[in-house]
Amino acid sequence: MVRALGIDPGTKSFDVCGLEDGEIIFEKVLDSSELAKNPELLIKAVEEAKPLDLIAGPSGYGVEVTYLSDLYLESLEDWYLTYILLLTKEDLNSALERDDPGIKVYSAMTQTALEMKRRDWPVCYIPGVINLPTVPERRKINNLDMGTVDKMCCGLLGIHDQARRRDIPYEETSFVLVEMGHGYNSILKVEDGKIVDGLGGTTNGIGFLTGGKMDLELVQLVGEWEKSDVFTGGAASIAKKKSPRAMIENRNEEEKCKIAWNAMLEGVERGVASMFTSGSDPKEILISGRLTRIDEVRKELGRRLESFAPIQKLGWLEGVDRVKEAAQGYAMAAEGLMGGEFSKLIDCARIEDAKGTALDYLYHPKGKSIKEKLENTVSFRP
Repeated sequence: MVRALGIDPGTKSFDVCGLEDGEIIFEKVLDSSELAKNPELLIKAVEEAKPLDLIAGPSGYGVEVTYLSDLYLESLEDWYLTYILLLTKEDLNSALERDDPGIKVYSAMTQTALEMKRRDWPVCYIPGVINLPTVPERRKINNLDMGTVDKMCCGLLGIHDQARRRDIPYEETSFVLVEMGHGYNSILKVEDGKIVDGLGGTTNGIGFLTGGKMDLELVQLVGEWEKSDVFTGGAASIAKKKSPRAMIENRNEEEKCKIAWNAMLEGVERGVASMFTSGSDPKEILISGRLTRIDEVRKELGRRLESFAPIQKLGWLEGVDRVKEAAQGYAMAAEGLMGGEFSKLIDCARIEDAKGTALDYLYHPKGKSIKEKLENTVSFRP
């Protein structure tokens, strides 16, 4: 009997999902803004789900499978900021002084990692897309985000979902996954049950919050950037609306809402098209994420993507009522790593063969110098 828990740290909500031998046993949804003010809420949620054999903790940008028991408490905060969040302590403190809501969530994630270590809980951190050996290195060059851990977890759920629906082995699954969250959009490519390509939230087109990929000329012109800048410049900034619903409802009356809407959806369309250049054509396109539950978004995706491949909503695990797709994938990863019901899925996707950190594929001289500086300050392995 294996009891495992997955924690997905979303922009809008933290979703906690528990599995026992492949069956749903626990669901909890925490508002991210509330958790940012009170990190103890996450600790209490995990306490409710115990006993547990393994917890897949909030893993940010992703690392090779790493167990909290192998890390030292004295250096854990620096390790977590550097390798899980790609965030310097200076940027963290500066943003906290400004009361930045996105960075407050990052701070809460760090504080809960420390508390889990103090309590000696069985926690592991899992890979993002860039850490997987199934993604060719040529696609990783000068990237940090090809799909953060939550997006990779949606990919795991997609492999399981397609295999179940089509009654095929994991090794025969093939799809493109479009994941549209409140902050970021990502696109993954799966072949033969393995993730082989990905566009992350900051290398894809604009999301509702994030500005996505940027011209290096703009990067040079601005000069100084902070982590909190990652959360801005997207559809919300263009439309000047606080919610996707407000942008959508005003897209026919307000020109900036119309521009933001079309820019975001066209970015998804272009990202999907790019996945057809890497390997064989997929069996279908799966769509998931908070924004795809909005009727107008789902219909527009159908219109724009139907010429590529059949479109299918990503199916949830049987018995799930509340937690979103990424949390289900997190729980599947933890359960599979412990040899449970999803161990064959974890083996097929080669999760345990993942290596290193998101910093490993920087070849630009300035990127390499930053990587070296960070690693000299905080080693990945204690």
